[in-house]
Amino acid sequence: MSTPKVVVYSTLMCPYCVRAKSLLQSKGVEFEEIRIDMDRSRMAEMMERSGRRTVPQIFIGDTHVGGYDDMAALDAQGRLDPLLGLEPHYDEATFAHSPEASEDGPT
Repeated sequence: MSTPKVVVYSTLMCPYCVRAKSLLQSKGVEFEEIRIDMDRSRMAEMMERSGRRTVPQIFIGDTHVGGYDDMAALDAQGRLDPLLGLEPHYDEATFAHSPEASEDGPT
């Protein structure tokens, strides 16, 4: 799978930015961080691309993911890894309760 470019628009003192970057780092994903508090023209760029004024704003390839909560929701749904070009991660606890793991299925 190819890995798309990931861009995170952020500011220094933003706890949601920290969480977003931490989630990406935990997956081993490299990303470009654009600090809008260091360059106001980058804020205008972010607003034009996303239609939003808040940070973080996350882009994976051409897809605008949204903020941290949006990205975390995608991760919880198992939809973030494929978007990032990663092999899907299966939680063993989730798999243990799935129909594929059931020994009580029809024979």
